[in-house]
Amino acid sequence: MRERRWETTTPLSFGQVLAVGDRLATLGLKPAVAAKDVICYVEDWKVEAPEDLDGLDAWATEDVTLVHVRSGWRGDFFLLAGAYHTVYQRHQNLGTYCSISHPWRNREPLVHHESRNMLWLGFRHAHSFVRVRLQTREVISPGETRGDDRREQWLEERRTAFLEAITSLEVPVETAIDKQQVVLHPVDPHVPFFCSWPDAFGPCQFEYNTTDAYEFLVPASRLAATFAPEPAGVRAYLTGFSEEALGEFAAIEPQAGLAYRCSVHCPLDDLPEIRSVIEPEGRLYATLCEFQTQDLIPEQDDASAIVGVMGTGAGFHLEVRLNRAPLPEEQMAGWLERLVGYPVVYAPLPAFI
Repeated sequence: MRERRWETTTPLSFGQVLAVGDRLATLGLKPAVAAKDVICYVEDWKVEAPEDLDGLDAWATEDVTLVHVRSGWRGDFFLLAGAYHTVYQRHQNLGTYCSISHPWRNREPLVHHESRNMLWLGFRHAHSFVRVRLQTREVISPGETRGDDRREQWLEERRTAFLEAITSLEVPVETAIDKQQVVLHPVDPHVPFFCSWPDAFGPCQFEYNTTDAYEFLVPASRLAATFAPEPAGVRAYLTGFSEEALGEFAAIEPQAGLAYRCSVHCPLDDLPEIRSVIEPEGRLYATLCEFQTQDLIPEQDDASAIVGVMGTGAGFHLEVRLNRAPLPEEQMAGWLERLVGYPVVYAPLPAFI
């Protein structure tokens, strides 16, 4: 689900983060205390080699994914994806996963949606998939009414953007508008097909699966070609592979950068140590407190809220994520600043991290 997100404007010490937890407790909420076990999400931890993951050996990790990062890439997506698929076939297993992302572009500029979108071509055990995600110029979460006066234009743009991808990929997917939402469904109802990342106007992402490992190599390359001639940011995501397999993947394009993303189980108080392992470019996220906004503002519409900790090389920040804004837009920043005790700025997460 698309979320509304604000974050503090200046770095904080970890002691200040814990003090915000104490502040929330005085309001009757139940924040995590220093000794509480939490799940810390690590992203974009740049490493020199796969074995650098050993830096997190002091903690239990899961969902470990090694990411090959290419910036300003101008290669042939078909050849790149084919090379990853070849290595994947040699090492595939029940727990292995490989996908390659590449941006694609709509033919005409849109008002409410960005022209730059993303596709993923992926391989899991016994099947492959293509995933398409659209990016909007603003986030209007499910249940919010800020865009109702422009709903017709939002729906038409969303449907048009999806149709461009569907046509390029030649996947048998139909689009419609039902109950003031864009809906997608496969012609064959037995095909594994998933829509996700919804906002107030319907899904922003779909995924089409097939048992044919080769089916989407050419169609995905055709959609990726819509981004030419601009250089692309391309990533490959590798999960569950042996060191031998990772070595073969690395040989595809040795100049690609390496980064890890994973989940770390740890006490909240260990976040500074984990941050020191993944700095300077890695990011970590952990939940400090979850609550319903009506617990604090009972006279307003209810929303689910998370006050989280974000750690970067610059220090710690607080983020507040909500499934919808419980107050009018002009009141949100002030209310959140009073809640956490620090200035905040609206900061939606990038769509394609």
